Amino acid sequence: MGLTRVPGLLFGGDYNPEQWPEHVWDEDVRLMAEAGVNMATVAVFSWSRLEPRRGEYEFGWLDRIMDLLHEHGVAADLATATATPPPWLVREHPGVLPVDAAGTRLDFGSRQSYCPSSPVFREATVRLARVMAERYREHPALAMWHISNEYADHTLECFCEESARHFRRWLSARHGSIDGLNAAWGTSCWGQHYTSYDQVNPPRKAPGPVNPAQVLDWRRFCSDALLECFELEKAVLREVTPDIPVTTNFMSILHGLDYWKWAAAEDVVSDDAYPDPADPASHVAVALSYDLMRSLKRRPWLLLEQAGGAVSWREVNAPKPPGMMRLHSLQALAHGADGAMFFQWRQAKYGPEKFHSALLPHGGTASRGWRDTLRLGADLKRLAEIAGSATRAEVALVLDWESWWGLEAPESMPSNRLKLKALLQAWYEPLHATGVAVDLVPAGGDLSGHRVVIVPNLYMCTGEQAGWLADFGGHLIVGPFSGVTDPDDQVHDGGAPGPLRGLLGVAVDEFWPLPDGLVQRVRLAPATGGEPGHVLSARTWTEWLRVEDAEVLARYEGGDLDGQAAITRRGTVTYLGCLLDDVTPVLSEVLARAGVEPVADVPEGVEATRRGRYLFLLNHATSPAKVNLREPGKDLLTGRDLSGPIEIPARDAVVLRTDPQPTGAQPGGTGTLTDADTDVPPTEGER
Repeated sequence: MGLTRVPGLLFGGDYNPEQWPEHVWDEDVRLMAEAGVNMATVAVFSWSRLEPRRGEYEFGWLDRIMDLLHEHGVAADLATATATPPPWLVREHPGVLPVDAAGTRLDFGSRQSYCPSSPVFREATVRLARVMAERYREHPALAMWHISNEYADHTLECFCEESARHFRRWLSARHGSIDGLNAAWGTSCWGQHYTSYDQVNPPRKAPGPVNPAQVLDWRRFCSDALLECFELEKAVLREVTPDIPVTTNFMSILHGLDYWKWAAAEDVVSDDAYPDPADPASHVAVALSYDLMRSLKRRPWLLLEQAGGAVSWREVNAPKPPGMMRLHSLQALAHGADGAMFFQWRQAKYGPEKFHSALLPHGGTASRGWRDTLRLGADLKRLAEIAGSATRAEVALVLDWESWWGLEAPESMPSNRLKLKALLQAWYEPLHATGVAVDLVPAGGDLSGHRVVIVPNLYMCTGEQAGWLADFGGHLIVGPFSGVTDPDDQVHDGGAPGPLRGLLGVAVDEFWPLPDGLVQRVRLAPATGGEPGHVLSARTWTEWLRVEDAEVLARYEGGDLDGQAAITRRGTVTYLGCLLDDVTPVLSEVLARAGVEPVADVPEGVEATRRGRYLFLLNHATSPAKVNLREPGKDLLTGRDLSGPIEIPARDAVVLRTDPQPTGAQPGGTGTLTDADTDVPPTEGER
């Protein structure tokens, strides 16, 4: 059972024809064809237009749009239209509307105006999804189903009584008896012992800090509750249209949803990404999120939304300067995307997003934005052959959502300055700068094909996870404040690093978070990297370590921890008991030991990635950059044969087709967005 094939790379965007009179539609599809658009996302926020009254449907306008798209060679990513309930539903059933932690019911007037646990809302979405599927099951434009939209963007959680009942059922399934819950939550602290599940509520606003174990289970529940909504609609679509792939658009590295679980439930991973044009380093952060998207199923993914220029929701919405729209799209392809799509096709005339940019701006075909659209469409046709090619990464970063939720529990930690995304970024930035490919993996995931595994933080760690890391056998780096608690957020006997103690050869005597303004020097041993006596710094976090069976690679210098071990190594396992400002010296030494090399030699500002035989060189700088190619090839963007030293203009790129790599040189899967098998169960690393 293969995905519906759309040749080459996908290009297009969200199309909202219901916002325009019908005479505009013909112009839209004509211009789509001119620009090379081959897919449009339709009906995302159309529930109130498709079902204006309960059980009464008006599909005529959508029928005409689907026909027009097909006539002009444009496939449809057809939404189930369930992202926002219609006014009649929330007025008939006010309990559909969400309630915040303070008990205030949020009214209709925006989007995602629903409680994820509401049975009324769920039944209505399933009913609409079935009607949509049965109507368009045979339509030749239908290429993919798009369930809801950006889950958890506005409504991650609801604290109403229906959600409370749902939470209690979820807790009972997880913990069994109420005694099991009391043991897991440690309710003997602060007199919170429960005698019945009926006494348990969501972590609503309280006089003081809420039990962190309760908050942790709430985070798990909220992710699962929304996933249930997705699964209910997916079941209907799978029943009626078993050969049509299903997606929902992720939001990069989103704290609220466990994307390892979510990706296992969908056929195609898709993402919405909006790097800030005003931030010169934003391309690094978005590259990390793209590598996550590629890693979620170890196959190509789809950039479903990005901005052609300015967005509409920042304090200052800077436009993208010339070349950046194209460069950002090529960057997504470089990190494994099989398409670059946008929000939206035609710039809106009214509403909250009327100043959000589009492929077809307010200025029409005379605008700079339209010229950028035409150029990108032509480029994507030239790059069509890269579709389906895979990325080989020898370095893996561990990202575990449940541990993340535990780490960032409010009001209960030694320091609230430890943020997982920043910890990930600290290790990713030097890898990205030097052109070393990176996969992300969940705790317990597949580490085959990797030489180096980096665990920036694993606050919550089980014995099984510790064994998984011990079995890896390659070079392992573990960051601070790891192995602190179990999955119930209870501190391991003996303290940190808990089950990692034997692997690391150290024990944490005391956490030593640093107050604002204090800088702790860390002096490296000569063999660790850099010049003898090289001094690094830590500003956020340090630990007082007891070294039991490890070599000391660095010691604190000055301050209360003067002379204490800061960085240690046991065999091929390195532990950092501090959060360094710059991990590059430690990382470079480990990469050299492991034999990991970058895909190209690039100067600052140039990003180098490889997909199979295709080498991407992206110049994010505002001035030309010189790169000395290791191997010759053909630039697919210009058709030129290139070798030796080349110059890449500012905000420009080279996509080099090189000689094929040897067979078997690309671990991690070679499935494509257009022919991947939708009924292949996920591997352990995909869950």
